[in-house]
Amino acid sequence: MDDAYFYADDESFLLRRLKDCPEIFAAIAASTATELNSQRKLRETFDDDLVRAALSVHDARQRAADLLPHADQLWLTRVGLEQSTAWDVATHKAKRFSQSDSVSDLCCGVGVDAATIAEFAQVTAIDTAASMCLRAEWNAAVWNRSENITTQCADVTDIDWSGKVVHVDPDRRSGRDRPTKRLELYQPSLEWMQKLTRTAAGGGIKISPASNFLQKFPGCEIELISLRGECREATVWFGSLAGEHTFRATALPTGESISADPLSAWTNVVPAAAEYIFDPDPAVVRSGLIDVMAETHSLQRLDAEEEYLTGAECVTSGFVTAFRIEAVLSGNLKDLKQHLRSDPSTHYEIKCRRIPTNADTVRRQLPTGTATPRVIFFARISGRATFVVTRRV
Repeated sequence: MDDAYFYADDESFLLRRLKDCPEIFAAIAASTATELNSQRKLRETFDDDLVRAALSVHDARQRAADLLPHADQLWLTRVGLEQSTAWDVATHKAKRFSQSDSVSDLCCGVGVDAATIAEFAQVTAIDTAASMCLRAEWNAAVWNRSENITTQCADVTDIDWSGKVVHVDPDRRSGRDRPTKRLELYQPSLEWMQKLTRTAAGGGIKISPASNFLQKFPGCEIELISLRGECREATVWFGSLAGEHTFRATALPTGESISADPLSAWTNVVPAAAEYIFDPDPAVVRSGLIDVMAETHSLQRLDAEEEYLTGAECVTSGFVTAFRIEAVLSGNLKDLKQHLRSDPSTHYEIKCRRIPTNADTVRRQLPTGTATPRVIFFARISGRATFVVTRRV
């Protein structure tokens, strides 16, 4: 990367000074919480701007401790970390690029996607901020991917991507405090992203799983990816990297994946719950593939408006969490309390999807005792609100 960028960019210049001063991080590590709050000792030894920058990096590294490998060595910002791809998700996505010789990672940020894709291909990581390119470069070195990554400071909307393979992580904040769910407010713009899906040879665009993506990317495959029960990302796959069907759901870390047209299956609604109730993974729900998954595992819906499923056999799958049903009661809280009174639990987990419920209020009214914890679903069965008392399998 051209050094001229670093001296024209104050933040990059400060980052270089910070990298050349490892003793400030040693001093932070040796400081007590009280000393870090006052910062007096640090400011007696180091320049104020260096102290502020170091504490920012230190805070981001602590936040990343359980999220990214070698977090204590990474060059991060708080916002950059919040917008970065979870490592397991990035590793999963990177496999799609394994047949590509070279990939451009557009709007690369701190470089998580670039680093994971670099396991399979040569990557050019591009960002409008020279300081982010610098972070991506240094983080690639921490993750031992430097040989396959180069960085470029540029506006990706000024470059023709025809015939290229790309990954894009657009800005979902664009000057706002919180990420937006509206694709129309992303930067680069929705129009630019849509054009990219028609002109580039292939690639993937990272968007929020809660965004308004329906009917926005015709001819593409949208993969909803969950990690440990939380839907973390939607990826729009296009061109040579798109799959056969419109939607895909993937559950990590198991890696189970299902791809289909959401309208290719329809699950029957049963009049009563069977022996088990199943809470589906959010990636399956958000992708619209819940009926496809249910049909695969011989499960039925409890209600046409509910995502909860039921079945006579216990299903082991990353796409569902299984609970053995103890009792199905009316939606009257008095009936629930009466049922639990003879053998109250130490703790209750309350689950609901479609029926507005204040879980804390319900939990406080339930009797407590010594029995093993229970999970209580507040759900409709054939149109009627019910409490389903269960235990985790």
